[in-house]
Amino acid sequence: MMIFVTGGAGFIGSTLVKHLINNTRYHIINIDKLTYASNIESLDSVADSNRYYFEQVDICDALALQKLFEKYHPDAVMNLAAESHVDRSIDGAAPFIKTNIVGTFTLLETARAYWSDGAKTNFKFHHISTDEVFGDLEIGDPAFTEKTSYMPSSPYSASKASSDHLVRAWGRTYGLPILITNCSNNYGPYHHPEKLIPHIILNAIHGKPLPIYGDGTNIRDWLYVEDHARALTAVIEHGVIGETYNVGGNTERKNIDVVHMICDLLNEMRPIEGNYRDQIEFVKDRPGHDRRYAINASKIEKELGFSPTETFETGLRKTVQWYLDNESWWSKILGEKYNLARLGESA
Repeated sequence: MMIFVTGGAGFIGSTLVKHLINNTRYHIINIDKLTYASNIESLDSVADSNRYYFEQVDICDALALQKLFEKYHPDAVMNLAAESHVDRSIDGAAPFIKTNIVGTFTLLETARAYWSDGAKTNFKFHHISTDEVFGDLEIGDPAFTEKTSYMPSSPYSASKASSDHLVRAWGRTYGLPILITNCSNNYGPYHHPEKLIPHIILNAIHGKPLPIYGDGTNIRDWLYVEDHARALTAVIEHGVIGETYNVGGNTERKNIDVVHMICDLLNEMRPIEGNYRDQIEFVKDRPGHDRRYAINASKIEKELGFSPTETFETGLRKTVQWYLDNESWWSKILGEKYNLARLGESA
């Protein structure tokens, strides 16, 4: 089986590529534009595999995509290529519209032309999306299901909602064999430092403020990234064409509680005089900040047998330890492009 993984040098994409190389016999073609959020070094452990190929291509480039389909004849596409940082989408939405909407359209059209030729009768197009397309929940509201209406709040989530609608439309109108997954907040090793958990870890050990939007009571459902990779593999292998599957970690936590947990782990693993919690600062809330996300993942558990193996406690401990042990990975990102003091909380 030959699989295209778009965005395969990103956080979730690179984890998925490594999982597929290490746990299946599939050949994986990693298609990535290599934006600021990509890191090809995250794939060093599989780079020499004879089942791994890398192509630096933008999914908005129709001609380049066509050539890749002609070259590799894939059995499936797993589309993770996306601009994904909410704060960045608020500052400037154009890249999100281009990649998440126009890019998805371009990839769909290229895949449809390829599939229509009949070269691969069992072809699949798996689009990976987010729970943010559903908007937010109040405390006590039932969790998002696959039937929840879309009510995106940010330019990022609106662009992802648009891409989901395009994928469904190409399935309904043209018969393209599609699958969609909507996941909760991912975390784990190799996560870009602008996202909440790595941002807090790195700010803490550098003695910087730990910024928390508003009062810190916004709630997220956290999913360990390696669990997500297992879920995506289950969907591409056994998912029913045309269906959508929610993927969650069953671990709702307030942002402030997540930060407290990180501080407490660091107090244990890398103690300092005083307490890391003393570095916490509450900052002005961002526009359109969703109150709560929660995923009902009973469908994927019942139909495909997937459930997370990591609790939030075990996954967070692994994540903090990884950042303490892998300064060589994140120091390059911080040294070249980022100033920890100016990055904001992003969950």
